[in-house]
Amino acid sequence: MRTPSFLNLLRMSQQVAVKLTILVVATVAVFLTSDLIAPQSAGAYPFWAQETAPETPREATGRIVCANCHLAEKPAEVELPMSVAPDTVFEAVVKIPYDLNSQQVLGDGSQGGLNVGAVLMLPEGFKIAPPDRIPEEMQEKVGGLYFQSYTADQENVVIVGPLPGEQYQEITFPVLSPDPKTDKNLHFGKYPVHLGANRGRGQLYPTGAKSNNNVFTAPVAGTISDITEEAGVGATVTITAADGKTVVENIPVGPELIVTAGQTVEAGQELTTNPNVGGFGQEDSEIVLQDPARIKWLLLFFVGIALSQMFLALKKKQIERVQAAEMNI
Repeated sequence: MRTPSFLNLLRMSQQVAVKLTILVVATVAVFLTSDLIAPQSAGAYPFWAQETAPETPREATGRIVCANCHLAEKPAEVELPMSVAPDTVFEAVVKIPYDLNSQQVLGDGSQGGLNVGAVLMLPEGFKIAPPDRIPEEMQEKVGGLYFQSYTADQENVVIVGPLPGEQYQEITFPVLSPDPKTDKNLHFGKYPVHLGANRGRGQLYPTGAKSNNNVFTAPVAGTISDITEEAGVGATVTITAADGKTVVENIPVGPELIVTAGQTVEAGQELTTNPNVGGFGQEDSEIVLQDPARIKWLLLFFVGIALSQMFLALKKKQIERVQAAEMNI
């Protein structure tokens, strides 16, 4: 049996390396081509906030980072109990209202329903309750929702979505309160709760690029010299400036053109309609982690006050009787 020579081994290794390189290049080309030919529809993806703000979704100004991509302002609401006892499961109901007749522009330019998503920032120690702790009645409200922690070490910051907005204009979070008796780092008291909720696709991607759910404007002042439209791809608007230079603005499918060739435009003037029907909203609330012993002492205090008032009334009646008896003598 002959042993392969060093040159043969070298040739074989080179052939394998070439084949692997071709395979990698072909794989990357397939993915890029599929993204260009059939782009996926972007929805209300709260986890995109993790890319722009990996540590916390709430900035120092109090703004939640979802507002960086969802530029329109819409209402959002969170309903919480005024106070909760330690180691109990309670509901945090998030409301994301919008007109159910609204249709948004999808990634391929077609119309579709709105998605919703939310990020709920609970106090430290609070977290989503495990399935075996959720009461049956609450489980029916929660349904099959999947809640994800913002980071591995932040169970109190929870994101959910994208979800079909027709079914989830109200989202029930099953929350488990902590017990300061088992964790000495936690204390009874009042804590803030922050909510961020979006409906519909964003106007910007995390990279800062515009989505097709946005209004496109003229980059320079000048005259529109040419407009080219291609079905399924979009349009290109060529603007000739006063100095003769031409600037081309690429507009994806979705927004509708509101300008024509030969029209004079100013810098920043809208070239398309604004197809956005969604938006983002946030709300701040509070919740009290109540010590049951304080409630018991408060009740005892009320009982003591009631008894003291009753004794004072009886003593007053006794004094009045003594005074009446002395006046009759």
